[in-house]
Amino acid sequence: MKAEVREMKKQFGEIRLFPETLDDLWHLSHLIRPGDLVFATTFRGVETATDKIRPEKVEKRPVRLGIRVERVEFHQHTNRLRVSGIIESGVDVSAHHTLNIETGFEISVIKHWRAVDCERIRRAVAASEYGVVHVVSIEEGEAQVYRLRQFGPEWVTTITLGSSKGAETGSTRSALFEKTLEAVSAVTGPLVVAGPGFVKDEFVDYVKTRAPDLAGRMVTVETRRVGRGAVQEVIGQGVIERLLGDLHLGREVTLMEEVLLRIATGGAVAYGIDEVRKAVTYGAADTVLVTDILLRDEDISTLIEQAEQINTTVVVMSTEFEPGERLEAIGGVAALLRYKIE
Repeated sequence: MKAEVREMKKQFGEIRLFPETLDDLWHLSHLIRPGDLVFATTFRGVETATDKIRPEKVEKRPVRLGIRVERVEFHQHTNRLRVSGIIESGVDVSAHHTLNIETGFEISVIKHWRAVDCERIRRAVAASEYGVVHVVSIEEGEAQVYRLRQFGPEWVTTITLGSSKGAETGSTRSALFEKTLEAVSAVTGPLVVAGPGFVKDEFVDYVKTRAPDLAGRMVTVETRRVGRGAVQEVIGQGVIERLLGDLHLGREVTLMEEVLLRIATGGAVAYGIDEVRKAVTYGAADTVLVTDILLRDEDISTLIEQAEQINTTVVVMSTEFEPGERLEAIGGVAALLRYKIE
């Protein structure tokens, strides 16, 4: 993401945003809310005069529009963000229009910017400085490849080579390694190889002899689980933050584990909007956790503003990622407290 502050006064103003990846579109889906004013160059039908015999012809031309947002929809599988609303600036004022925002599509957003919004922009801009991290979970007979988006692990492919009693383990394993290397050969960023046992180490040795440039960007991690569970362990061990310096995913794992531990042991924790609101009102909340899908809820927005006013840390957690799913299961909002309250 590229970002440029055009004008800002008391947290209200315009920021120009340029999404470069699918992750950036996901960030925008949570930055843009109903009521915001979004400017972009888009195509809209413009009637052109013709002679009286022929019907008027409508052609689409690029126009600069300002849309008062009513609805925001993130379409992950089509790499598109749809922003719909009423035109306030440009042609056809008061008509409805939908902006189809893709990577490379520059927009300007005018709104009241919360601290949590500015932190999200900072993360997105920082993330553009490195390549996307991939994780290969590999065991005997199977390898799974995941891409670590900022909203959580995204499955890429699974390579499966079954073995039989008559098959030679060595040849089967070599075939698995060959197909797995083929699947990750285009990876430009860091590559984490994870799994239990020695298969992962043998795969790394295999890559070193055939793709030394890729091997130079590989890190090996021992995990108890395979597949998506192995990715979770990789993040929980802090491997990603050591590779990238971006602490957010690892921080989500740690914070949610602490919330669940305190719930289980009767510690200083609150969950559910009523209990968290009370903790914020008392000044007892040290860190507030909230799922991304609740950001557009008016009660949650008010709660976040109240928390930020007393310098409470607010962490937004993706429901595409396991810790966010766990938070959603207990109401979507929780707080780690400085002290227990009754």
